[in-house]
Amino acid sequence: METITHDSCPLCKGSNIKKRFTCKDRFATGEMFDIYECPDCGFVFTQGYPDEKEIGKYYESQTYISHSNTKKGVVNRIYHIVRDIMMRRKVRMIKKLTILNNGKILDYGAGTGYFAHSMAKAGWDVTAIEKSAAARDVAKNEFGIDLLPEEALSTLKDKEYDVVTLWHVLEHIQELDKFWDELYRIIDDTGIAVIALPNCKSYDARRYKEHWAAYDVPRHLWHFTPSTIMRWGEKHGFILEKEFRMPFDGFYISMLSEQYRGSRLSSMKGFWNGFKGWIAQCNRRDAGSSIIYIFRKKR
Repeated sequence: METITHDSCPLCKGSNIKKRFTCKDRFATGEMFDIYECPDCGFVFTQGYPDEKEIGKYYESQTYISHSNTKKGVVNRIYHIVRDIMMRRKVRMIKKLTILNNGKILDYGAGTGYFAHSMAKAGWDVTAIEKSAAARDVAKNEFGIDLLPEEALSTLKDKEYDVVTLWHVLEHIQELDKFWDELYRIIDDTGIAVIALPNCKSYDARRYKEHWAAYDVPRHLWHFTPSTIMRWGEKHGFILEKEFRMPFDGFYISMLSEQYRGSRLSSMKGFWNGFKGWIAQCNRRDAGSSIIYIFRKKR
């Protein structure tokens, strides 16, 4: 299998990178992958992950909810309830941030199309891109919408969109520098990028360490914090304008993490630790399990 190993930090290019620990692929193969960190800039990343030709098989699992919409198990049923609540909040947030009732939006990494469908219902002109053919099929069957394959990104017009959204997607993208440049190209000069990401400096990440579900190796290649995502944006001509917490994610991730630890009563323990994380994020900027970042182009 062809794998990608970094000799230097993908963000700052420093060579003083160090191994933190090893995580297990819990969804597809049971393989082990190392998590590395750059002491110079703090960026955390997966080491030795499969290249673009090989990575597809690591998404081939009915338990991978972003592509399958499975409702099996307590945790996945909770995920669906929370997702419905968050969809409404996301639509309201986009309208408030842009002061537009019907603009042009690209949802990149659209999964099974729930958010794209929600924005279309709200009157927006929606383009949606999704790498997984299986997820595109679900979107077609569920909502009757056609998601574009990832190759379509390079064909989009310059400054075409008022908003580009990536809901837990950037951590999956292999050519990160190239993608940031494409993002800059297609967003209007007054537009925004809305990027939701797990936060590997969160309360739950610190608690669960290698069992933290949001490391999700090898599908998650990069593990961001508020400071490192800001540096990635600055590197490519963006400024970080705002941050919003995703209050429910810590509960879901903590329940999964307890399962990974083999805990008895994992859902109850995970809920309790999710609650403690929710309290922690009220007092500390970098304690939230997942964070939505709003970027604008530098002027």
